[in-house]
Amino acid sequence: MTRYVRRFSKTERILHWANALGFLTLLGSGLVLYLPSLSVLVSRRPLMKDIHFWSGIGWVSLLAIIVVLGDRRGLLRLARELDAFDGDDLRWLRGGHAKQGRFNAGQKINATLTAAFTVLFLVSGMLLWLGERDTRFRFASTVVLHDGLMFAALALLVGHLYLALIHPATRHALRGMTLGTVSEDWAARHHAKWKPQ
Repeated sequence: MTRYVRRFSKTERILHWANALGFLTLLGSGLVLYLPSLSVLVSRRPLMKDIHFWSGIGWVSLLAIIVVLGDRRGLLRLARELDAFDGDDLRWLRGGHAKQGRFNAGQKINATLTAAFTVLFLVSGMLLWLGERDTRFRFASTVVLHDGLMFAALALLVGHLYLALIHPATRHALRGMTLGTVSEDWAARHHAKWKPQ
């Protein structure tokens, strides 16, 4: 009989899915603005700009609400786990066999980049929006930064989806993000340093 251990709390799962929903909404509306063929197809550019901007504000606001109203103690513990980088993480990144905690080194890097991209998307998006209303906020590199972030975030998303949905060794982790639990055997194989509570 398979035994399961809790890997993600309810707050962690809600934060993950709220981030995913917000990002995918912004990706879709942003691609309509970015790709001429989609822009012509939709043909309501001002409306799409408003949807994109307010979706971004809603995305960041929702994440902030979850942090404030959710399990803050658990989220602080999560932040400490993601921030802890040790010799085993470096060995793992070099392709060596190294025991990992609740998060492997790749997941830690992905979480850090995702958080950084969120802040940079917010700042560059606000500057673009304000720059259309006041030339003092126009900077030549803002569009380049915002677009570059989109390509980098899209690459991370593709890798994340591949590991979560397709790769046989890691797709069991999706259960953790949907139901909160993973099998005890899988956890022992992939996250041997993690001691589930």
